[in-house]
Amino acid sequence: MLVGAASGSLTAAAVRDWYPSLIAPPGKPPNALFAPVWTAFYIAMGIAAWRVWRPAAALGQRAALQLWGWQLLVNAAWTPAFFGLHSPALGMAVIVPMLLLIALTMRAFARIDRLAAILLLPYLLWSGYATYLNAGFWWLNRL
Repeated sequence: MLVGAASGSLTAAAVRDWYPSLIAPPGKPPNALFAPVWTAFYIAMGIAAWRVWRPAAALGQRAALQLWGWQLLVNAAWTPAFFGLHSPALGMAVIVPMLLLIALTMRAFARIDRLAAILLLPYLLWSGYATYLNAGFWWLNRL
């Protein structure tokens, strides 16, 4: 939750001023949808990590939680890259590895706790959708 709040507070002005000036790709959701959706994802990410962390010395636990930390770090970098630097191109350079890290985290989590991996599925799907939106913003506003 702190990652999301920090990213949002650092880029609030760009979300308010720069983002509405962009040509949006088809299927862009209303801005009011983002906060509740991401809140739910951060809660699910926390529960998933807790489910993997709680079994004592589960095989692969440390590696799985390290992947989780890396995907969270890259997730935190996307908002400043896209909004803070006004760069959909840089946003693409961040979001594509983020997708891979989420998928790898899910695979590692599934080996320890299947429900933990399932909890990350909506986040992975939304991030895929966000990749489409990011690519659309980059393509439509590249001049």
